[in-house]
Amino acid sequence: MPLAADDSGSEFHAPSLADFFPPAVLFEGTPFEINRVMIVRFIATAVLVTIIVIAAKRATLVPGRFQVMIEMVMDFAKKGIAYDVLGKKLGDKYAPVITTILFSVFFLNITGVVPFLNIAGTSVIGLPLIFALWVFALYLVDGVRALGVGGFLKGQLFPPGVPKPVYLVLTPVEFLQAFLLRPATLTIRLFANMMAGHLLLALCFSATSFLFFHAAATLKPLGAVTFVAGFAFYLLEVFVAALQAYVFAILTAVYLQMAVEPEH
Repeated sequence: MPLAADDSGSEFHAPSLADFFPPAVLFEGTPFEINRVMIVRFIATAVLVTIIVIAAKRATLVPGRFQVMIEMVMDFAKKGIAYDVLGKKLGDKYAPVITTILFSVFFLNITGVVPFLNIAGTSVIGLPLIFALWVFALYLVDGVRALGVGGFLKGQLFPPGVPKPVYLVLTPVEFLQAFLLRPATLTIRLFANMMAGHLLLALCFSATSFLFFHAAATLKPLGAVTFVAGFAFYLLEVFVAALQAYVFAILTAVYLQMAVEPEH
């Protein structure tokens, strides 16, 4: 039900799932269709690549502030995630993957709070699914490469130290967890958080605009409440964008460790 409006007849329109499926801008009706969400993804990717290229080209023995900031994040991905979860040997091997995921997911998440973009590139399920399938492919391929098919399946489906009769119940559960739930939860956790954040921000600021400019005079003071709430959610969304990038990166490290280590 729309809120009360002034004489202009304007009504409040709440955000909806249609925000995530905007009309095509180019190549409508083809597999290469480009809409606003795709453009946001292109922009985030271009900005990330530009930053990394500039940082690489300007790298010096005595780093400046920009180089220090980039190196801090890369060092955190390598030592704070890869080394902590996988150890130094495996951490060195997988640090590039984990660093790429951390940077990419963050930049695609943060577009949700960037003015004029206003939607996270990961708030539509396709891109989180691509990231999850990439991790899942590494999980399978490197696990089989490290342990062999039999060793990999044994490690995933038959946890050590369990009475044999229990495997009748436990192994099907482990199968679902290893081959379905892990990629599914990686995907859903990321896209659902970013989708919910967009809807909350859009709701608060749409309500603020309506209350300030179109609502009846008695309702206009409520605009200050929705503005404060929107600003609080804005700050929360910045935190969530970084947190979800970290969670995705650390779960990637955990799943890889589970795949390549014979005992976990």
